[in-house]
Amino acid sequence: MMRVAIFGTILAAVPILAQVPQNPSPMVEHTRLHPRLKQETPPGRRESLEPGTLFLPDRLRLKNGIPLLVFFHGGMWIPEVAAARHRMAVISVQIGAGSGVYARAFADPARFPALLAEAERRAGIRIGRVILGGWSAGCGAVREILKSPESYARVDATLMIDCIHSGYVNGKPGPLESEIETDALQIWLQLARDAIAGRKRATITHSEIFPGTFASTTETADFIIRQLGFKRRAVLKWGPMGTQQLSEVRVGRFLLIGYAGNTAPDHVDQLHSLPEYMRWLK
Repeated sequence: MMRVAIFGTILAAVPILAQVPQNPSPMVEHTRLHPRLKQETPPGRRESLEPGTLFLPDRLRLKNGIPLLVFFHGGMWIPEVAAARHRMAVISVQIGAGSGVYARAFADPARFPALLAEAERRAGIRIGRVILGGWSAGCGAVREILKSPESYARVDATLMIDCIHSGYVNGKPGPLESEIETDALQIWLQLARDAIAGRKRATITHSEIFPGTFASTTETADFIIRQLGFKRRAVLKWGPMGTQQLSEVRVGRFLLIGYAGNTAPDHVDQLHSLPEYMRWLK
């Protein structure tokens, strides 16, 4: 207990509190509606792969190679709904929790080309344009795949949904502007620069969720923007699935969008926006 004195007069007794560890963002909120896609099983053909599942919707256009979405950590049915709506194939990969699981699964540079070759062999198809995407922990796989020059060249477009994270240099945030680890973010800068130049397409979204134990998607987005020499444009408008867009950076074929919300439902809103995001990449 400490007493506070001003000009020699004791005013009050103030308890001295220990530093409280940072807690994660809340898991619920009741301000906005959080609409969800209706779960569907679109008609088509499915082939089990190692890892993941290949889905070929009915009435798929086979001419000039089949466009393919490879999506990590979105379950199976949401990527399949997105693929069916946009008449493309999809490989859905769901292998666990945490970005480290996905990063380790695709740390071998030969893993991704082998996955594409297996899909072509099992389904008897030829893959054309490749779109690589992930939500939440799924960006761990996307990052590792893009680090391989062969895989990087094979990918035409990328979609990172509220999933680009990093660590803190000192293992913890703050106290004001946090210092984040940047080595793992270099591949995103390369991708952004290629998208700005028109060589790739790249879309990044983020929420306001603050994990506390590692750098948030807002902090990593801020780093990417600073390194590119751009500033966010403040906006306030509705996005897909009832999201509220707050900011935007759009240069060439690079798009970065910031959404309101620091809860689990806000995070899931963005996954259910996948069909709409895919329209932006076409």
